[in-house]
Amino acid sequence: MSKRKKIRLQMLGRKLIAFINPTSMISEQYRTVRTNIKFAMPDLDVKTILFTSASPGEGKSTTAANVGIVFAQEGKKVLLIDSDMRKPSMHYTFQTTNSPGLSNILSKQWSVADVIQKTFIEGLDIIPCGQIPSNPAELLGSSMLDSLINAMKVKYDVIIIDAPPVLTVADAQILANKCDGTILVVSTKKTKKESIIRAIEVLHSSKAKILGTVLNNYKIKSDGNYYHYYRSFELD
Repeated sequence: MSKRKKIRLQMLGRKLIAFINPTSMISEQYRTVRTNIKFAMPDLDVKTILFTSASPGEGKSTTAANVGIVFAQEGKKVLLIDSDMRKPSMHYTFQTTNSPGLSNILSKQWSVADVIQKTFIEGLDIIPCGQIPSNPAELLGSSMLDSLINAMKVKYDVIIIDAPPVLTVADAQILANKCDGTILVVSTKKTKKESIIRAIEVLHSSKAKILGTVLNNYKIKSDGNYYHYYRSFELD
């Protein structure tokens, strides 16, 4: 294996562990998140799931991508939408182009069919962010997004939306109101307690259905002297 390819796989592995190493402890935790999503609202067919965090850099995009992968590995048809029009990242993670994307659909420049991209994960498609607009909140609050989500619900089993941090801009609040459920990602020793409380308050004010929280970057001591990173999921 060439050095360049090895480095590329190492970089990819840090982001998409559920694909690179599906038998790892971290991948198992993502499958636990998948299971708990199903049980969080047993009376509701949860098809649209929003991932957000209180602040930037807490792992929401990586968590959204890996949960999308484990749903696809289960045989579900999954669509991952990058709605972070402030700092998009899914095109880097899945090595696609970023434009055209969601912003181009919502501004009626491109059709949905021309924007959806297949990934190297079987069953997982993405809509990248597209060109960063000057008015993301207005685009995300438009009826075009409602129409897009309703149309995609017919074609996909699960729609995962990666949103900006909820305490940074209003975009996540707008999107949470349109989704069946919301998951808040928090980072161990980074996300402050008051930020978590405030984020939940903000989501509740937008009538979001909070499915639970994912604790990211938590270390546990295993049987030996080694430590492992893992994610956990707690119902709200």
